[in-house]
Amino acid sequence: MTTEVMKISGGVPLEGSVRAAGAKNSITKLLVASLLCDKKCIFYNVPNIQEVEITVDLCQEIGSEISWDRSSGILEIRTKELKTSYIPQRFSGANRIPILMIGALLGRTDEAIIVPTAGGCKIGPRPIDFHIEALKKLGANIEYREMKREGAYFAQAPHGLKGTFIQLPFPSVGATENTIMAAIRAKGTTVIKNAAIEPEIIDLILFLQKLGAIIFVDVDRTIRIEETTQFQEVQHTVLTDRIEAASFGMAAISTQGRVFVEGAQHQDMISFLIKLRKLGGGFEVKQNGIEFFYQGPLKGGLHIETDVHPGFLTDWQQPFVVLMTQAHGISIIHETIYENRFGYAKTLREMGADIELFTHCLGGKECRFASKNFEHSIIIKGPTPLIAKDIIVPDLRAGFAYVLAALIAEGESTISGIHYLDRGYENLTGKLESLGAQIQRVKSDRPALQTI
Repeated sequence: MTTEVMKISGGVPLEGSVRAAGAKNSITKLLVASLLCDKKCIFYNVPNIQEVEITVDLCQEIGSEISWDRSSGILEIRTKELKTSYIPQRFSGANRIPILMIGALLGRTDEAIIVPTAGGCKIGPRPIDFHIEALKKLGANIEYREMKREGAYFAQAPHGLKGTFIQLPFPSVGATENTIMAAIRAKGTTVIKNAAIEPEIIDLILFLQKLGAIIFVDVDRTIRIEETTQFQEVQHTVLTDRIEAASFGMAAISTQGRVFVEGAQHQDMISFLIKLRKLGGGFEVKQNGIEFFYQGPLKGGLHIETDVHPGFLTDWQQPFVVLMTQAHGISIIHETIYENRFGYAKTLREMGADIELFTHCLGGKECRFASKNFEHSIIIKGPTPLIAKDIIVPDLRAGFAYVLAALIAEGESTISGIHYLDRGYENLTGKLESLGAQIQRVKSDRPALQTI
């Protein structure tokens, strides 16, 4: 079986300018939110990535009419009527989007909504208990049933949805999104406490307000939503992907180069930029983006705890660990969002990184993984030279960490499993090549390595 791999020769400073694409974690949710009504929605700055392709397929499956100009990044969607509320099992495990169909469709159909089990990157269990409990409080009946191959969730609101008070146990992004979408058509007012307030959530709220929703963010992670009965057509520009922007920034500094990331939004990257400055990385905020540059030896001694926004994003920590391997001193990262996010460390150690994992909470606070034997803290000692290696990508964000390590390493690395990178990075090979990276994407007849 022929597959594609990346071949990267490290040691070349990245120089130039690159545009960060629209956010994967925003456009996929916006497409689902458009299903709330039968109005036409036009989205700009849509990234040409696999995650969008999967979501487009999902929406078309239930009746959406979609026109997507990939070259211009413009996507038009309209769902005049639902032809089905059943999401086939072939979408099981494709990504985390099917479960959000429940919130979007509950107020639009009396039919049972059937969605397959959730998927996405293998970074630890991501239970949907918070989703289910919140939707039940709004009046939904939801049950899990075993199907032919995998399970599915059956959801229905036979008596309609009613606004209520919801306190989320944890500010989960997915649970917040699902609850918001269901609450739009619920009678009365819904108050969500301890809600996620990530930039992607705010982007969703801005879109919904354009659509006709009465929704706003109050103080102390509180979102208030009133019933919406009238909708209107929308044009909306997807916010820039803060994860991709930071990725290119770290690539510039770790290779001792200079890269301007067009579209990078300062207000969405504050916690990342603080840690980058403490590490000794250079950056300058400009009118239409941020320029990142190497300005001398990097200094360790950092302590980072991943957290919900406005804290340090969990999707930034993987490449940041690679960056820390090039800094003088000892640094610590305490992962508090996902319990199994340091699986990539083994490969980095094989490349020469000095990394140790711990089950203890190495931070200022205990997290929900305390005393549960999950390796969710990491100590990095640097600087250490990295050597090239044949690598298999286990998930999207670890995948970019491997690309970054290969850009630094001496020799040529071969990276397989790059379909994970295609999920979240638009034309990654082309963008890195435009910055001077010695990188190419080639066909390989070698059997794909298996992830552990």
